[in-house]
Amino acid sequence: MGRSGSGTPRKAIVLGAGIGGLTAAVALREAGLDVEVYERAGELRAAGSGLSVMSNAVGALDSLGVGIDLEKRGTALESYHVRTARGRLIREFPFPEIIGRLGVPSVLITRPDLQAALLEAADGIPLTLGATATGYETGEDPADGVRVRFEDGREAHADVLIGADGFHSVVRRQLVGPEDSQDSGYLCWLAVVPFAHPRFAPGSVTHYWGSGRRFGMVDMGGGRLYWWGTKNMPAERSAHWRGGKDEILATYAGWADEVQEAVRVTPEADIIAVPSRDRAFLERWGRGPVTLLGDAAHPMLTSLGQGSGMAIEDAVVLGRALKGATDLPRALRRYEDERRERTRGMVAASRGISTFEQSEDPVRRPVRDAYFRFMPARRLVRTLEESLTFPLHPAAV
Repeated sequence: MGRSGSGTPRKAIVLGAGIGGLTAAVALREAGLDVEVYERAGELRAAGSGLSVMSNAVGALDSLGVGIDLEKRGTALESYHVRTARGRLIREFPFPEIIGRLGVPSVLITRPDLQAALLEAADGIPLTLGATATGYETGEDPADGVRVRFEDGREAHADVLIGADGFHSVVRRQLVGPEDSQDSGYLCWLAVVPFAHPRFAPGSVTHYWGSGRRFGMVDMGGGRLYWWGTKNMPAERSAHWRGGKDEILATYAGWADEVQEAVRVTPEADIIAVPSRDRAFLERWGRGPVTLLGDAAHPMLTSLGQGSGMAIEDAVVLGRALKGATDLPRALRRYEDERRERTRGMVAASRGISTFEQSEDPVRRPVRDAYFRFMPARRLVRTLEESLTFPLHPAAV
């Protein structure tokens, strides 16, 4: 059904060419819609960081049938350990066991490599760079669709608008008005660097916990390490951090040798500093022919490593909700209803774990470590398996 009922393919505009936006473009094309993507950046240059595309997100991508083959671009997760700052084991997490049972790998990959894979999958979908949206308009009749305005004066019209435009979403701001972000009280450092060390194993993810500081080492394949570090600091400093590599080295002085070596071998210019923040969970993601997706809908802290995974799941559920739908606004509300509780749980869990893991309290820190060391295996497996499983039931439309 087209806008006029003439059989013209329905059209979707996706704002944002990040992971969620590109996946949404692919999913919507697979659902039979004509798709156009608009991105505010003048060129697509993914930040030099890494991602864990966990089994739930890989399963969601596989359901599209587009053959992205992420394992050939990254490496499969083979082990996951949590250690003290000096390297003593706190707990080995049973990801390999769960992944084996699910039959869907979890893939460790750089953000640029994942973006390249999605761009290949989206080949043929019109992508306009340097297009900064300023707002949109909808008519009283749903058949009128939505008109998007851009900073340079151009306009674009479609049946539906998908706001996949990230943390500072223009679409979200028009839907709900100005909002404050929620600072989590620490700064994140990120980098990808060639690396080898006897305690850095292929396919490994290792987290190190200290006092108000954490460090993560993730194998990206091809002899590349993605590392991230955190340090508690006031929001006014983390928002405008101007420190250097010396501060990072001092932050992890006395930690496990592999941690200190990872920072030592990284050029200062390759280290990205990002304040850790999210927003209050949004109950209503859209109105009429407009909806949100990924960080625009539910930004979350990085503690679970599921930000990109939730955006990918959103995109796939959105595509199947719109496939064959004749009432597009109703289909968008069904998509939102299906995603709301899962993403709410992930946002809350990410913030809760973040607060727990970043503790500086000398009483709480041993409790934190003991909690994970002695958590019953069955409970841990059940919790992890729920997050790693992509819901396959179809959305009602």
